[in-house]
Parts: sequence; C-alpha cells; structure tokens
Amino acid sequence: MTPIRELTGPVADAMSDARLRDTQPWVQRGLVAGWPMVQAARRSTADAMAYLKSTWRGERVGMLLAPPETQGRFFYNDSLTGMNFGRELAPLDVVLDALLKMADDPKAPAVYVGSTTVDTCLPTFRAANDLPFGDRDPLASIWFGNRSRIAAHFDLPDNLACVVAGRRRFTLFPPEQLANLYVGPLDVTPAGQAVSLVDFANPDLERFPRFAQALAHAQVVELEPGDAVFIPSMWWHHVESLTPFNVLINYWWRQSPEYMDSPIGALMAALLTMRDLPPVQREIWRGVFDHYVFRADESTAAHIPPHARSALAPLTESGARHLRQALINRFKR
Repeated sequence: MTPIRELTGPVADAMSDARLRDTQPWVQRGLVAGWPMVQAARRSTADAMAYLKSTWRGERVGMLLAPPETQGRFFYNDSLTGMNFGRELAPLDVVLDALLKMADDPKAPAVYVGSTTVDTCLPTFRAANDLPFGDRDPLASIWFGNRSRIAAHFDLPDNLACVVAGRRRFTLFPPEQLANLYVGPLDVTPAGQAVSLVDFANPDLERFPRFAQALAHAQVVELEPGDAVFIPSMWWHHVESLTPFNVLINYWWRQSPEYMDSPIGALMAALLTMRDLPPVQREIWRGVFDHYVFRADESTAAHIPPHARSALAPLTESGARHLRQALINRFKR
C-alpha cells in the first residue's frame, strides 16, 4: 500500500480553497497541534477526558457496544441478518469514566461513540479548538472510544479528519475500486453507509479475490494527536483506532448546495425502476441518463424557452422543492 502524500505549510495553506477542493487525499502533520484538546491528550488520557468534560453540558451520547470477541470490529453478525453490536444512550462523562476504567483490560468490550455533533454535545469546544473554513459551514463531529475497526465506506461530503487523542490508521481507496471492495447491502448497514464486507485484519482472498487489486490501489497513513487527513468525496476509507482511548474531530462539507438531495436516493430509485428491465431497455435508459444528467450541457434544453424548462432548468432551491414534490407524488401512486 502507498503512503498518503504529506503536505506542509501554515494552517492558512491547508485551509485554502485549492486544498479543500482536492480530488486526492492528503495528510498534514500537526495541523491542529495547537488545540488545547490535543495538548491535553499529549499529557495524558486523564487530561484529555477532563478537557472533554469541561466543554460538555449534559447531553447524552449514542454509543455502540460490541463484545470482546469482535476485536473492535463493528460489523454485521455472521449471517448478515443483524449487527454484532448493541446501541445505548449514556451521559458523556459516564462513557469516558468507563473507558478510563477499561483502558488496561485486554478483554474489554469495544465502545464507540460516532458522528456526534460537536456544537450540540460540546457547545464550548470549538471556541478554542477549530479550523478556519471561511465561507464554508462544515458539520463538525466527534468520534471517540477504545480500540475499534470501522469497515471501509464512502461519504458524499468532503472530509477533514483530525486526530486529537490516541492513534488511528486510515486506509483509503479511490472511488473506482468499488467492485473490488465487495460492498454489502445498500439499505441495511451498520451505521447508515454501505460497507465493504472484507475483514481488513484477515482478508479472505478466496471469497473476495479482487480485494488484492483494491489493495494495490490503497493509500494508508497512521496519525498521532494533532495530525489531519483530507478524504475527498466518495473515497472509500477504513478507519482503525489503535489505542485504548481515541478521539477524532472531523469536518464534513459538500461542494453542492444544501438543497440538493443525496445521489444515493437516485441509486435506490434506479434499483426500483431500472435494474431489472430487459437488457435492451436498460441500455436505452443509460442513454437517457447520459443525455439528461451525465452529459447534459447548455444544448440539452436549448430548444425549450427558458420560462418553460421546468425540471430541465438549472437547479435552484425552489426547483429542488418542485422536483422533490413531484417524486413524492409519483411514489404515492
């Protein structure tokens, strides 16, 4: 596997438009090294936990709990009919105290608090621990727990992930490796996103032979507190937490307007309406999609007066509402 390229320079360079629109991943060591949270984590786990508690205002957090035999792999059960973990809600300080007590226990259950909005859970955290995104308004989330393995998945938004306590390993794959990652169900998932079924700690190359091709295109990095990795939209990423206590702060933002829906909705609708058509009809619809979506340009609707283009007009917030309502009406039939 190839190391993810590492860049250097001031924070302003890392947060430039060019860097935040990159289509290839990058790492910057020490990008958030000046954060008080990072400095606390470098002193001790207890200091890191105390700092988190100082910015907490009583919200409960959702956590995943997996038995020791899972070895921190939050995943499906053996039959893929459910999950190998349970879910609970608990106050943040209770979770942190439990993690501290289990830190030296090699047979501790796996505990994982994921995708929790920082501004809700830790309302004063970003006052001293944040990055300058300019006109962007990213969603900041916190992820913490003990040793864990999160299956490879992709996200639609661009992602800047900052390790602020513990150590994490990221393994990234470009979007075109989809077929080689053996992705599981789209609608029944461990945490909302479809995931690779391959166990990266023990890949079964008889069952998943093309995974060897994916590994040839993989990029990997191990990050310490203060380091950050940029994961472009749609890049697959497998994340491992390597120490008994880990904290990650990540920022998500989209390069498209907020009123645009996620393309996964179109994929699910296509599975419903097109995948099982006769092959000839499916190819015809491929051409229709090329014409109206993938190769659309100014000429696509040029023959229609601008005021009459309706769904073919450039998308606006009101146009998005119109299309969404039209879809709802169609699916109600």
